[in-house]
Amino acid sequence: MPLKYTKEHEWIATEGDIATVGITLHAQDALGDVVFVDLPEVGQGYAPGEVAGVVESVKAAADVYMPIAGEVTEVNEALRADPSLANSDPLGAGWFFKVKMTEPAQLDALMDETSYEAFSKG
Repeated sequence: MPLKYTKEHEWIATEGDIATVGITLHAQDALGDVVFVDLPEVGQGYAPGEVAGVVESVKAAADVYMPIAGEVTEVNEALRADPSLANSDPLGAGWFFKVKMTEPAQLDALMDETSYEAFSKG
């Protein structure tokens, strides 16, 4: 499935009922060099829009929001050990967490790549 995007600059990719979440290229460009990430706890449930983590850079700190309702099933320990992965490969190895979606229909409210590109140039 193609990526979906939020107005808070997270991306989400789904496979079955599991969604992988990370920050977008635009977000990591705006933040600069990422030096720390605070990831959610496995087993924690979230509603859309709730803060699920924090990313800190040399310039700023930003919340990472849950794009859809679900329960965290996995966090990226490699990212915790090497936060620069959020800069070097934000759409791949720099993913933040995986979520078992409870309401997949919420994906319909998120932006596709074309809409997100227009939004982020805003």
